[in-house]
Amino acid sequence: MAHTERRRTESGLPIEPVYGPESLEGWDPAERLGAPGAYPFTRGVYPSMYTGRPWTMRQYAGFGTAAESNARYRRLIADGGTGLSVAFDLPTQMGYDSDAPLARGEVGKVGVAVDSVEDLRVLFDGIPLDRVSTSMTINAPAALLLLMYQLVAEERGIAADRLTGTVQNDVLKEYIARGTYIFPPGPSLRLTADTFRYCAREVPRWNTISISGYHMAEAGASPAQEIAFTLADGVAYVRTAIGAGMAVDDFAPRLSFFFVARTTLLEEVAKFRAARRMWARIMREDFGARDPKSLMLRFHTQTAGVQLTAQQPEVNLVRVAVQGLAAVLGGTQSLHTNAYDEAIALPTEASARLALRTQQVLAHETDVAHTVDPFAGSYAVERMTDELEEAAVALLGRIEEMGGAVAAIERGFQKGEIERNAYRIACETDSGERVVVGLNRYALDEEEPYEPLRVDPALEAAQCARLARLRAERDGAAVDAALAALGEAAAGPANVLYPMKEALRARATVGEVCDALREVWGRYVPATGF
Repeated sequence: MAHTERRRTESGLPIEPVYGPESLEGWDPAERLGAPGAYPFTRGVYPSMYTGRPWTMRQYAGFGTAAESNARYRRLIADGGTGLSVAFDLPTQMGYDSDAPLARGEVGKVGVAVDSVEDLRVLFDGIPLDRVSTSMTINAPAALLLLMYQLVAEERGIAADRLTGTVQNDVLKEYIARGTYIFPPGPSLRLTADTFRYCAREVPRWNTISISGYHMAEAGASPAQEIAFTLADGVAYVRTAIGAGMAVDDFAPRLSFFFVARTTLLEEVAKFRAARRMWARIMREDFGARDPKSLMLRFHTQTAGVQLTAQQPEVNLVRVAVQGLAAVLGGTQSLHTNAYDEAIALPTEASARLALRTQQVLAHETDVAHTVDPFAGSYAVERMTDELEEAAVALLGRIEEMGGAVAAIERGFQKGEIERNAYRIACETDSGERVVVGLNRYALDEEEPYEPLRVDPALEAAQCARLARLRAERDGAAVDAALAALGEAAAGPANVLYPMKEALRARATVGEVCDALREVWGRYVPATGF
């Protein structure tokens, strides 16, 4: 018999050349699987999954001005998109206005610039907010964008209980992997709890948080680390809400998650199944949740941007299709497929449409949506699901021993683990052990020219001029009074979202609202070596 090289998963777990009945010895399908839509939700959170209707097809988009992004959103909806996913520029993500010195050179570059409710009004002009689900990738200032969205809906006569969507609102992973934090962890968690309470009362169908493993995976986390660190953050948010006096079944049904989908299809399917099972057990056994919706790990997936290459970018079309297939086979509730040119620049309109078409082919031209959890009972996938769960549980246990996610963040545990794994991946790629088609194998001597989408450099000046007009035309005294009321609420126990909404209604800017909170809560400065 020829020698067969033993391979390993992205999490470092062995992949056997052949799996058989012995791989699942003692395995109880009733305990490990259950039925679709029933505890422990390994097979999916809904009984019928895609056999009733497909997943929500979102395309992450946003660049330049609100008017430019609005045109892209309208086109995506016309092309068959069923949900929007908004990308914000870095100044907006970090709570700075477009005319702030720190915003210089970054306005509209990696997302849309939003400085006030007037920008959000333009951003969603002509879009039926009561019929389109909107996801907003915003974290530290998430409450501001949610409130502006609600204000725009109110202006159109749309009741808040008809709004559906998600704010990412996951600031803990910012300290681990991204860095777009504003306030220290304590006040940030207080703001998260205030958002939970506000939405439970005012915007009941809104997903108040999207607990994100995606960005940790993009920073280099393995699938096992992605599960463990994401669920550890989820546990921290649940504890925060309970500590603020909320009953678990009052807010847990609106929690959602956000994961990556890599090209390693089998392990990714196993990852999603293991994560659902772990979360259901945590919520039932550790927090005493009784509402079945509190036990459901509902999640959005984005294909892995970090796996895209600038070399031979058309090969990314194949990668994205495989990644999207992994997400669908793993039971995602919504999906964003990256455009093939995102490793180079912002997607063009044509490449964004082609990314959406990839999802539509999966939904309508394949048979993967015709049956629920087609991998159930697979010797390979069930074994990989169990092994991934064991590895993630062990990591989660280490975090709990440190005192939970926040304490582990302060020690740099998650960040250090991710960096070590990222270094391993980089070394394997550099040595050729990890094959990346078009990069370290099957490379071309000369690449074909590609013209990326570019943001007009005049945009920043135009956005700053728009801000100047806003400040000149609004009632400055009303803005000052509203910001003062917000500061008073932040200094006490009151829910800050109510005075925050009034400040935004008075046309206070994102930067002004965040500055009012910075004065009370301070800024987060990482510890040396973090």
